[in-house]
Amino acid sequence: MKKIGLLLCTALIGTSYSFGQGARNIKINEVLTHNTTSLQDEFGHKGAWIELANTSYSTYNVRGMYVTTDRRVLDKNLTAPQRMAMMSPISSGDSRTNMSARQHLVFFLNGTPAQGTLHLSAKAEAGKPLWIALYNGNGVDLIDSVSVPALYADQSYARIQDGSDEWVVKNADNVTPGIENYLSVGESKIAKIKRDDPYGIGLSVLSMGIVFFCLALLYAFFRILGVFMAHKQSLKKAKRVQPIKAAVKTGEKLAETGHKATVILKDGLQTGGIDKEIYIAVISMALKQYEDDVHDIESNIITIKPHQTYWNVHPEEPNIP
Repeated sequence: MKKIGLLLCTALIGTSYSFGQGARNIKINEVLTHNTTSLQDEFGHKGAWIELANTSYSTYNVRGMYVTTDRRVLDKNLTAPQRMAMMSPISSGDSRTNMSARQHLVFFLNGTPAQGTLHLSAKAEAGKPLWIALYNGNGVDLIDSVSVPALYADQSYARIQDGSDEWVVKNADNVTPGIENYLSVGESKIAKIKRDDPYGIGLSVLSMGIVFFCLALLYAFFRILGVFMAHKQSLKKAKRVQPIKAAVKTGEKLAETGHKATVILKDGLQTGGIDKEIYIAVISMALKQYEDDVHDIESNIITIKPHQTYWNVHPEEPNIP
């Protein structure tokens, strides 16, 4: 029992750790506090917003996590329920909260959560500095936080690129809600790959995956081709052998049938199509066996019985009638 309890505790700790590590990949990526021309909500209203980014290559659901703009939650003497009361929970029941790899999600900081799952009770005041934080679902673990300076209308405070530690103020023309922060028109494809995958891990995995996939396709192709060719050879052999046998048997049957028809036409139907020579040969064989006492005497066997005739009597003998 102790071993089972130890295993369960280890599993729970490992699960909690894995979920915690998954939550750590969710980052506050961009914040806009004074919105006049930027993103609109589903009701056509322009309000402050916060963008979260999943910086990992796995999916994570942010439902149940908390967003807050109240610094009082930093008080370590607060209990988890007291801290949660000062936060805005991310609602469940919306598939958009299930963030896939490298995905972005925008929430409105308008203090009206009743308007939808992407509307938070946390608020931001236009033109004033703002501290904003993201907490895990337990209301205790601080996942990410940032102090946003006072911004002019339609400016945002954003990381230079997704998940980086360096933040900059972006003008209205460079604000990127819901998409990657780093944008450069003159950036080459090679430079973009180096920026997104500096250690080449993703490119290596992709290359190896393509190679193994091609090898698997080639194996399947040649395997199917080998089976097809073997079957084709078998069909060729069958075509060469079977028609000859069939032709020989057909020829034999035709010859036999033709011979019987000829005999019937010549000697009549009572012959059954059998030659007289065959009858003579059978009778001769039976007589020979009888003379040599080798003929079987059995019931249900038709044999030739002797019959008295005068065909071999000399004409001068007196017994001739």
